[in-house]
Amino acid sequence: MNNAILSTPEQTYEHIAHASNEVAGRLAARLVEETQGEVLFTPADKGRYATDASIYQVIPLGVFVPRNIEEVELAMDICRDLGVPIVPRGGGTSQCGQTTGAGLVVDHSKYVRNVLQIDTEKRTAVVEPGLVLDHLNAQLKSKGLWFAVDVSTSAQATLGGMAGNNSCGSRSIAYGNMVHNILGATARTSDGTVMQLGRFDQSTGRAKEVGEFVQQLAMQLQPEIDTHWPKVLRRVAGYNLDIFCNQNERPYTTDGSVNLAHLLVGSEGTLAMTQSLTLQLAELPRAKVLGVVNFPTFYQAMDAAQHIVKLGSGTLTAVELVDRTMIDLSLQNPAFAPTIRTALTGEPEAILWVEFAGADKESLKPHMRQLVELMGDLGLPNSVVEMIDDAPQKNLWEVRKAGLNIMMSLKGDGKPVSFIEDCAVPLVHLAEYTNALTEVFKRHGTKGTWYAHASVGTLHVRPILDMRRDGAKKMRQIGEEASELVRKFKGAYSGEHGDGLCRGEWIEWQFGSRINDAFKQIKQHLDPLNLLSPQRIIDPPKMDDTRLMRYGNDYQVIPIKTALDWSAWNVHNDPATENTTAPGTGEDPSHGLAKAVEMCNNNGTCRKFDAGTMCPSYRVTRDEKHLTRGRANTLRLALSGQLGAQGLANPDVMEALDLCVGCKGCKRDCPTGVDMARMKIEATHHFKAHYGFTLKDKLIAYLPRYAPWAAKFAWVLNLRNQFSWLAKIAESMTGLSAQRSWPTWQSDHFFSKQQPGVSKQEVLQSTKPVVLFVDTFNGFFESSNATAALGVLQAAGYSVHIASKDAHSENQGHLCCGRTFLANGMVEQAREQAQELVNALLPFAQKGIAIVGLEPSCLLTLRDEALVLGLGESAELVSAHAVLFEEFLASEHKAGKLDVLKQNLKPAEKDILLHGHCHQKAFGLMPSVLDVVKLIPKSNPQLIESSCCGMAGSFGYEASHLDVSMQMAELSLLPAIRHQPDAIVVADGTSCRHQIADGAARKAIHVAQLLSDHLLRH
Repeated sequence: MNNAILSTPEQTYEHIAHASNEVAGRLAARLVEETQGEVLFTPADKGRYATDASIYQVIPLGVFVPRNIEEVELAMDICRDLGVPIVPRGGGTSQCGQTTGAGLVVDHSKYVRNVLQIDTEKRTAVVEPGLVLDHLNAQLKSKGLWFAVDVSTSAQATLGGMAGNNSCGSRSIAYGNMVHNILGATARTSDGTVMQLGRFDQSTGRAKEVGEFVQQLAMQLQPEIDTHWPKVLRRVAGYNLDIFCNQNERPYTTDGSVNLAHLLVGSEGTLAMTQSLTLQLAELPRAKVLGVVNFPTFYQAMDAAQHIVKLGSGTLTAVELVDRTMIDLSLQNPAFAPTIRTALTGEPEAILWVEFAGADKESLKPHMRQLVELMGDLGLPNSVVEMIDDAPQKNLWEVRKAGLNIMMSLKGDGKPVSFIEDCAVPLVHLAEYTNALTEVFKRHGTKGTWYAHASVGTLHVRPILDMRRDGAKKMRQIGEEASELVRKFKGAYSGEHGDGLCRGEWIEWQFGSRINDAFKQIKQHLDPLNLLSPQRIIDPPKMDDTRLMRYGNDYQVIPIKTALDWSAWNVHNDPATENTTAPGTGEDPSHGLAKAVEMCNNNGTCRKFDAGTMCPSYRVTRDEKHLTRGRANTLRLALSGQLGAQGLANPDVMEALDLCVGCKGCKRDCPTGVDMARMKIEATHHFKAHYGFTLKDKLIAYLPRYAPWAAKFAWVLNLRNQFSWLAKIAESMTGLSAQRSWPTWQSDHFFSKQQPGVSKQEVLQSTKPVVLFVDTFNGFFESSNATAALGVLQAAGYSVHIASKDAHSENQGHLCCGRTFLANGMVEQAREQAQELVNALLPFAQKGIAIVGLEPSCLLTLRDEALVLGLGESAELVSAHAVLFEEFLASEHKAGKLDVLKQNLKPAEKDILLHGHCHQKAFGLMPSVLDVVKLIPKSNPQLIESSCCGMAGSFGYEASHLDVSMQMAELSLLPAIRHQPDAIVVADGTSCRHQIADGAARKAIHVAQLLSDHLLRH
């Protein structure tokens, strides 16, 4: 529900009070009446905001998305009047449950995200709390500055959330934590008072009074603070009472002054609501070098850290660990495997990557040599992979940033669980601590996955636990034993990710009862009404309270019969070995679908805006429900009955999936491999089975079947594009926008001619055979592409056979992959089409002949959905030989088989821009396109860095999606094309070409057409 749906407060009250309770109704009504923000109170909306990247789930009373900071103040006033708790939220990426709560969740990240001021001389920035770190640093880059607390979630973490958690980042050894980099804050307490927090000696009013109160507490507790406070850089538990008597190995301020803004850092939204932050910026490093040290044992890696940190003479910026488990998981992920291989020598049990930064690379190379020499002295010669160039370093750091999430990609109910993962110990004890904790895991029948900040003694370790069964019990047991080790080695139990629901109960254990009582007094002094994130830090719940967990005691999956095969996820795993049982043995009532959905751990990688494809609809709307994470949560809630008994037929499910364009960006970009495009097919199948199919559904789905007949009436059907009144009538009947042109039918199409190429028998006997699969779109609407592909392959010396049905069948032998049926949830019809295609292609696959396709979504269906339609080993074999046109040529070129073709290509005369189809990107095939274009002499192809074009099959044609479709295209694709008006634009996707034509008035061509156009004609 939002303001547009229930426009009056009275309607809002009646609806919400009936669905929830009296207080919720009054709260929602006042928010609608007094603000312009988004008021989200449906079960699905609340469920999407009930979780973060932790194991916890707490359903809020409602969600409010303010449009500015003034609306946050209004929401706070309304909550105070009604006695409703407030839970501030940024990116929702917290590991410990900080952003879950039973009150009103206030999401700052959509609108309250402005840079208010940048002072390049003072190197400061003033920002709003909802601003994402990477977005700030993108603005600072041209000024040679950056905010250096570079957390692994920098693409999605907000600065307000980072301040709330006292985040640290990979380079804290050089730059410190958030608390070391915040100069001031404007914050509002729950009673409505606004405080300007900065230097204590310059404070006035309420801020000064708060400072004096905390100072008095600190002075009274000086002996206890000296005794109990951990003396390590990484300590984020409780409140920063030690600002008046520093205990951190890196003082909070450079001049010894006291800054009251530091009292809020790490307070997790329990003391005041941040309105703005003043940040200390740093000079952007001009040069970096990276040494990746490979270790034969984990213990050696831990033991070496204390020696490595002494290197660099002030240039050392990071020492990061990756263990064997994460190496193996990275190698299994197609997005990360090529990168991680560049860092390995042999099969190490652990690697450390060691970064030095400075003015130039030459000055850093001696430090790299010191690292190499040190490893030799430690008995590990030739163990360092030196990375001097920027590109391989950047790629490797992206893998490191995804580390926590890569670890979560283990299939089965057992997952690495975050609850002791950032205990920090002095470096001299690091090896002994990790060794002892490993033994703890063994005693409880599990193992831990390790990685993170070896430079500062904080290692992220997550034991693998099954939270559906005995996970909570083992959490308690392991947590208690781990705490004894932390005490033994004089470390901090909460070293980086905060307290939240996970570690709040350990605060008193860490600091003692007197300091804990002081924390309570600070909370009471600043928030006497206890409205701000109650039961966090003060009076926290038990960490193993299953009532607060996502997979608590009442969690059950609704039994359903799935249309697709999800058995690969329906497995059990062994926590001690990480081995999984056979597909289909996991006892999932949804036959693996629920477990596939549950692969989403809410880490929020899908919130990124920089590289990759994921998630195009979120990039336009910034709505949680249009995020891969939001959709996965909606599916999880539906499959477990938390949205009602309808399961996947619940309209909330289709509302969340409505703007999913099936790009498969998540299949590749999501570290845990959540394939929302496939999940949408399954959900659409169930929804349509319940509610039926529309005319539009049938018109699109059955296109391949009626195309041969329709082509005979091309001139009639094409009238729709010539007369606007016909377009409007068609929109009223089909829902396809009158503002869009439709593909132009061709009466003289590829399939209407005598079949070119060689016969089936000839290609089976050929010494240089290839089978060309011409899809519906390139066959009936853009025949020139099919003709061009045929000509290029023949020019390269191949015997080309056009895949077809039996000569006596109807449809002129035209074959279809079933993609249009899948997109509309008609899985049975898709299975029929795919089976027919597999049967036709099987004889060629059995002979090892490549099957070449032109349309990425069609050809790659053979390598994706066709494998989960129950078609057996035949589909597997055909899949193994199915390649895109450019993929085939790139492979043949590497094998030295394209010399004839290369000699017959004339030089390029124009710049060439490449736009990748989403499925090409998802399967990592864009390098092949680049390689093939480079066969053209003097060509210098430029890849457009873009997400989905926004057309996505029929999506962009639909009137209800037109605006969103164009907004997706305008993010980067269309501006890039307009920027180079004379360039040739290459796009292999039919929909992509149509979007470019409609949005930029430019004709884009298939790469086959590009090569054909550059063929020398004899």
